Amino acid sequence: EFVESGGGLVQAGGSLRLSCQASGTIYNPRAMGWYRQEPGKQRELVAGIVGGARKYGDSVQGRFTVSRNSAGNTVYLQMNSLKPEDTATYYCYFSIRGHDFWGQGTQVTVSS
Repeated sequence: EFVESGGGLVQAGGSLRLSCQASGTIYNPRAMGWYRQEPGKQRELVAGIVGGARKYGDSVQGRFTVSRNSAGNTVYLQMNSLKPEDTATYYCYFSIRGHDFWGQGTQVTVSS
């Protein structure tokens, strides 16, 4: 199980920090990170860690930062300079041994 926290309502220009923690031990995740989805739209990559590399969606580059803890069972997303278009449900994911596991989703709403 992967438990997300940190979502909420924030004004444009504000910041939020999302966390996603696995309830058990994870061995060598190939990748971890965050996607987001708006109603009626496809899920899109926000930020991910693959091996030692970090990648970001074009719309969040320079504003969001993805990180992980040393144990590899928690992934974070620091979101700064938030915009109304960042409003979505955010899902964490872990890729482990060829399988993708998802968090339950946390809502982020940015008011103008």
